[in-house]
Amino acid sequence: MNQNSERVIIFDTTLRDGEQCPGATLNIDEKLAIAKQLARLGVDIIEAGFAFASPGDFEAVSRIARTVGKADGPTICSLARARKDDIKVAADAIAPAAKGRIHTFIATSDIHLQYKLRKSREEVIATAEEMVAYAKSFTDDVEFSPEDAGRSDPEFLYQVLEKAIAAGATTVNIPDTVGYTTPSEFGALIKGIKDNVPNIDQAIISVHGHNDLGLAVANFLEAVKNGARQLECTINGIGERAGNAALEELVMGLYVRKQYFNPFLGRAPESEEPLTNIDTRQIYKTSRLVSNLTGMLVQPNKAIVGTNAFAHESGIHQDGVLKNKLTYEIMDAQSIGLTDNQIVLGKHSGRNAFRTRLGELGYDLTDNELNKAFIRFKDVADKKKEISDWDLEAIVNDEIQQAPDLFRLDLVQVSCGCNSKPTATVSLYTPEGEELTDAAIGTGPVDAVYEAINRVVNVPNKLIEFSVQSVTAGIDAIGEVTIRLKHEDRVFSGRSANTDIIVASAQAYVNALNRLYSYLVNQQKQEKVTLRA
Repeated sequence: MNQNSERVIIFDTTLRDGEQCPGATLNIDEKLAIAKQLARLGVDIIEAGFAFASPGDFEAVSRIARTVGKADGPTICSLARARKDDIKVAADAIAPAAKGRIHTFIATSDIHLQYKLRKSREEVIATAEEMVAYAKSFTDDVEFSPEDAGRSDPEFLYQVLEKAIAAGATTVNIPDTVGYTTPSEFGALIKGIKDNVPNIDQAIISVHGHNDLGLAVANFLEAVKNGARQLECTINGIGERAGNAALEELVMGLYVRKQYFNPFLGRAPESEEPLTNIDTRQIYKTSRLVSNLTGMLVQPNKAIVGTNAFAHESGIHQDGVLKNKLTYEIMDAQSIGLTDNQIVLGKHSGRNAFRTRLGELGYDLTDNELNKAFIRFKDVADKKKEISDWDLEAIVNDEIQQAPDLFRLDLVQVSCGCNSKPTATVSLYTPEGEELTDAAIGTGPVDAVYEAINRVVNVPNKLIEFSVQSVTAGIDAIGEVTIRLKHEDRVFSGRSANTDIIVASAQAYVNALNRLYSYLVNQQKQEKVTLRA
């Protein structure tokens, strides 16, 4: 596919750049679950990680390459600095994939050259040329990024890109690393590259950008108009600082405004051919999965996937939508896979009906996962007469996508009221199987539970975020609790869902502590290995 392609390539970096968002750290199984869903979504390339960063990152990229990187699946990519060690490790990690890509980068802005790299422009050009050629010795699919391109001297940028393409880069990615540019500036930058890099027809122009000024999606759409044919984005727009360009917003922008964008891709305005390979009906489910596993909540007014995105409270709006949805809706909620929340199951429903409905919702569970989820479903159905699709999603996500099972919550009991001190008693099983019980007083019932859990677990941490969301309406609604803990300079998230908010709060806290405890155990193992070496 050349840079004049009539289709936009979607490069998803949720598992690499998205995971760099504080508190969004994922384990290998969680990364694999997201990668499988990204394949169902139809992304063209999955940037599965930064293989050189750690043994865990290497294993995650390798497992995704082996499991998801089939011949009919997405290309699996690993990021690598413009260094031989990085590139070799990246090559090893993507080797099991039918289609593998190495994405190497080096900064090109004067501020990065002076303060970070301490290199001259000539040295940067030579390094880019050499490292792209080295990456090319492992795979035909090599992507090159001049970091901080948005603040780089355009004339220097043209030189670097020309050399990188000559050395074998098949994609050149233009990052607005700090979210600095405006749409007209970014569009002009892409046009300048297309007009001034002599061999640009031998590579696809890609864009990567952050949302520090809230302009990432607008910048990308302007880039498409000026010749960019690959968009690097993340689910829900997660990522460092203010995040990345949001995949769902880009895809639905191109979907809804197809007639507007068609001519920029060499098509007739009335063409009905999709502009991307994305199955838009998988968008909502993918958004929920990423939100659940990362602990990063989606704001209610978030475009496309927020809970209010298709809600109407104004009487005028409601009247218009009832007469014709097009009066106030520019897209159908079903186009992103959002159902009407119909009641589908109850406490008398059997395992087969349960499995069938989960299949319709897009879940492909193993027998063991199905058994765990079905037991939990029956438990909830005894407390809640009507089980909606949203309830089912919460049950399944909570049951099969848990943190490492180290500390296990056995009992939580609270006593509180207007003239009493909130008191909680908790019992947990330790990783060694020992049952420990303790009690504590707090400012409220949840605080008391957390104080009691901390007395049992004894792992230093600071609670920095606590949030509760109702999955559905009604007094018997399942509540989803998401928390984030900080230990030193790292953030760990936990999530749980239950009809009892206190139980959900306790389990979410234990999930986060298990992630923290697992991290500490792994750190100790690595230190022992280092000492032996």
